[in-house]
Amino acid sequence: MAARDPWFDNAKMTLVTLAVVGHAWSLLLPDSATNSWLYDYLYVWHMPAFIMVSGYFSRSFDWSSRRVRALVATVVVPFVLYQAALVGFQGLLGWAPPEHPFLEPLWPLWYLVALAAWRLAAPAFLAVPPVVAMGAALAISLFGGMVDIPYLSLSRVLGLLPFFVIGLLATPERIDRIRTPAAQQAGVVCLLLTLVLVRDLDSWAGTWWLYYRPYDVLGAGLVEGALVRSSLLLLGLGCALGALALVPSRDSWFTRMGSATMIVYLGHPFVIRAADAFGVFDWAVVHPMLGRLVVVGCAVALALLLATPPAIRRLGPLVDPVGAWRTRRGDGVVVGPRVDVTPLRAPRPELAHHTRLR
Repeated sequence: MAARDPWFDNAKMTLVTLAVVGHAWSLLLPDSATNSWLYDYLYVWHMPAFIMVSGYFSRSFDWSSRRVRALVATVVVPFVLYQAALVGFQGLLGWAPPEHPFLEPLWPLWYLVALAAWRLAAPAFLAVPPVVAMGAALAISLFGGMVDIPYLSLSRVLGLLPFFVIGLLATPERIDRIRTPAAQQAGVVCLLLTLVLVRDLDSWAGTWWLYYRPYDVLGAGLVEGALVRSSLLLLGLGCALGALALVPSRDSWFTRMGSATMIVYLGHPFVIRAADAFGVFDWAVVHPMLGRLVVVGCAVALALLLATPPAIRRLGPLVDPVGAWRTRRGDGVVVGPRVDVTPLRAPRPELAHHTRLR
């Protein structure tokens, strides 16, 4: 088996850490214009970058029974288990359960539904010329804004599809191009320009647009909705590529945490919900400057803690119970719990309105 590329592990760990920061920061909204600005800026590009990486690692997916079983074991089963666990945990903290628990993914769990749907569609996109695949993904995203189905986060799944297909169509050679000094310089410029543009996001879009909600929910028709969504897709793509260009390629202690992204992603909501229930975010709102620093620092520390070897040993079997069971059974199917949020391997060589999310 080929060695892991440190760049990918660095990228995955960086992006999942930003996901934890974003989810923690959301509980400070609406607190100040600065909080809203930085939150919007992060959400313009960090999930698009994460989705692109997931797409790249899905290139080997096909509709064989082996791949489909692996998808069920590593994505669908964790979704069912963690959705049930989070519903129960939130119930203990006083939150009412969703009306349809397994049709309404809670908080970050929408991504597992999306990943399963995108992977099942991947062979179809790979079977046609890249320009056709990209055009189809863009059309689905723009016209998908007219679809208002409240279940399984379908609007977000359709809206963010182009980023997955971009990753799916990437090649090792194209990945190498965004790791050059010239790409890094362009990435810095793009990130800085978007930081300025997003400051006035509410004047032409709004935070809810970053969740890729249906156009009618956002008060827009097809033409306006498609124009705004196209702008966000373009900004997201430029910043995602810029951020990925800045990811270091060297191996380090941080790199080794890149195999634990699923543990970080599925474990952090419980800690953040508990912290909110105990008033941590209320304190942070009362102390705006210090509160922001504390929330971001604690979110980063939480992500790193969940990716440490002791956490992996204890939480890995919970994130991949099927793999853990097979390991204990000793049938040779796997050698240990698979904990990547992007469990497929890519071939070497060597991608509105604020509300508290209760």
